[in-house]
Amino acid sequence: MIPIGPDAEGVRIIIGTQLPEMTSGFLGVSLGIVVSTLVLPVAWLYLRANTTRRQPWQVEEVTAAPRVAIALGRFAADAVVLLAMLTVLTLSGFFLAWMILPPAALNVREITFALWVVAAPTLLGLAGLRTLFDARPLMRGAVGDVVFLVLWMTSIVVPAVAMGAERTFSTNLLDFTGFASPLLVGAPAGTDSFIIGGGEVAPGRVPLDVFAGLRSPGYVESRLAWVGIAIGLAVSAGLLHVPHREHRKAALGGRFDSWLSRPPRRVAANAPPAKFSIASPLGLVIAEMRLIGSGWAFPLLAVIAAGVSAVLPDFRHGGSPVGLLVLAFALSAHAGRSEARHLVSLTKLAVHGPMLRRAAFVIAGVIWSVLLGLPAIMHHPPLDVLTIASATGAVAGVTAIGLSALTGSVFSARLVLLAAWYVYLSS
Repeated sequence: MIPIGPDAEGVRIIIGTQLPEMTSGFLGVSLGIVVSTLVLPVAWLYLRANTTRRQPWQVEEVTAAPRVAIALGRFAADAVVLLAMLTVLTLSGFFLAWMILPPAALNVREITFALWVVAAPTLLGLAGLRTLFDARPLMRGAVGDVVFLVLWMTSIVVPAVAMGAERTFSTNLLDFTGFASPLLVGAPAGTDSFIIGGGEVAPGRVPLDVFAGLRSPGYVESRLAWVGIAIGLAVSAGLLHVPHREHRKAALGGRFDSWLSRPPRRVAANAPPAKFSIASPLGLVIAEMRLIGSGWAFPLLAVIAAGVSAVLPDFRHGGSPVGLLVLAFALSAHAGRSEARHLVSLTKLAVHGPMLRRAAFVIAGVIWSVLLGLPAIMHHPPLDVLTIASATGAVAGVTAIGLSALTGSVFSARLVLLAAWYVYLSS
């Protein structure tokens, strides 16, 4: 997570053009910033896709227990899990500091304070947001994941936009992730930029007084305020809770229903087996394309993505990310359906095995990606458009079907694709 040497790989926090001097305080802040920014989608994935998403609502929602109490209980359980992870990371920070810092510079209290004051309120806010989203039917599925993605990116962009403002309680309150003040206030005079993630680094180290930022006016108060906001989100979840409902398809009535309910024809026991056809694999790819593009929303979104490719001259940063965003939801939805745990056992008996179907899924994703980006050839050479569209479609298809096959669900593939889409868009 934290690069030790100048050429080491990891999450680099660059002040100006140089890496800061490694101290106990900066090590704690670095770990906290990595958690509150880059690891946040992983924590969201865990809460939404792991065992923590299972709700015994058939029991809870018929009891006399107050909704607010149940919501606070679920929030507290999520908070304990996330803070336990943070505790393990703190112990790992002690070990890392013991490896890379001189014995005289190792300060356990500084590492703990810096790490927890940055990361703990962010994780509690995430737990509160998850509790609030689980209270509303619309936010329990894909829509909630999209809203979270937007909020996550906003939480990173807003502090960077406001980094030139005076550091007050109000300014720090806009910094949900808590990284701006520790990196700005204690930086040398004239340094007004920083990078989290990676980039070119100049030789040498720059001094950074992280505790000047942690103890700047309003910073600790703003972090405590985010703890209160997190609890408020959980209380709001209890007040706004809408009960779960079983979704049942309405039965067709009248003559049409009776026609569909007719018994099948008699089986011809002596019928010859179907012969192999070269068109069969092609039909499998077409079927996968139809399933990926199913639903009323996909055709509309596909037309919009194709229109963006036709209008914007920069396909790499315009039409391609828009098309990839549409496919992120379409691919993950179909992959999650087709890789359901018990369904895969059944499809092993089909003429086309699971691996052939997965290969057809990836090919179908590539074709959809090419079709969405095809209008961009009006502005770019066809080979460039086809290369970018094919590559993004292939990576998205392999990621979606691979993660869905491993987990048997749609959540992990969707969130990983959304995180990868953000990296692709901003790179």
